[in-house]
Amino acid sequence: MSKTNALRILEAAGAPFSVHEYDPSDGKIDGLSAAAKIGRAPETVFKTLVTSGKTTGLNVFVIPAACELDLKKAAAAAGDKYVEMIKSRDLEPRTGYIHGGCSPVGMKKPFPTFIEETAQLLDTMIVSAGRIGLQAELAPEDLARITGAAFRDLV
Repeated sequence: MSKTNALRILEAAGAPFSVHEYDPSDGKIDGLSAAAKIGRAPETVFKTLVTSGKTTGLNVFVIPAACELDLKKAAAAAGDKYVEMIKSRDLEPRTGYIHGGCSPVGMKKPFPTFIEETAQLLDTMIVSAGRIGLQAELAPEDLARITGAAFRDLV
């Protein structure tokens, strides 16, 4: 396994984490498929979504894979009147990550980041480790500390 920028940052931060790999060759790269492939409960796997705010610019939201981001709640969390998902083609140039491999850790620059508040009920949560087929499992509090994230009601 080659280390991603996200894994290097987690190591440097001293956060305990584990890595899960899965085979993405069937084309199923969504969070629910990842959960099944690594044998973990779907409610522990989170997806990373990037929005553009009317006044705040890019914001990062980490929500359970089975849930939909409530854009009104997301805008409120970001302190904006309106946010919309960025286009898939804009994801890599802006964050350094591609769709299906977007990690909240190690983006090109730090963006305001918000984690669904229910993550705090979990001992560990699973997020992309920066590459399709690679997931990192760590404590929600460690993810928040490393990314500077706040926990908010997002779904």
